[in-house]
Amino acid sequence: VAIRQSLEGIEHVAKIVQAMRQFTHPGTAEKKLIDLNQAIENTVTVARNEWKYVAEMTMDFDPDLPLVPCLPGDINQVMLNLIVNAAQAIAESVGDGAERKGRITVSTRQDGPWATVRVEDTGPGIPEEIRDRVFDPFFTTKDVGKGTGQGLAISRTVVVEKHQGTLTFESEVGRGAVFIIRLPLHVPEVDIAAVVD
Repeated sequence: VAIRQSLEGIEHVAKIVQAMRQFTHPGTAEKKLIDLNQAIENTVTVARNEWKYVAEMTMDFDPDLPLVPCLPGDINQVMLNLIVNAAQAIAESVGDGAERKGRITVSTRQDGPWATVRVEDTGPGIPEEIRDRVFDPFFTTKDVGKGTGQGLAISRTVVVEKHQGTLTFESEVGRGAVFIIRLPLHVPEVDIAAVVD
């Protein structure tokens, strides 16, 4: 039993090291065709300490999602921001280390010429009165010293300006929020042969 547990521990550490290696792979100024599902899975692994005490994680990936033209480092950062925000929203509802956990669901789908990523949480939701400010630079609902108000603003810039995509959200107070990224699957300047490992 001890040997089996040790082997499982080693396997888990190896998975984290591999995810960190891929997550921190030097960025590129050029878009590359990437396996978005794998990139998101790596980000979920890297962010595990942010969500594991407050939420169960569900990944629902489209197995037929084609390679997506992206700036890999930038998209990793967007996913990290959304996952951390989801975990923090849930912590607000259930408390840290609570016996009752929330749920984060990350899903991918192909929607015509778009790759769609949804990051859904069971947190408190976004109050109506602040919804039009969520993407504003320096806007945060977190306590002083806990948030800079930059994560969502930077994420929107990355998705909209650098990827010609969209970043929107839907929310119901008391039932959580879902952030929706849409990335174009076909970008003329991407070299089809350039695939990130």
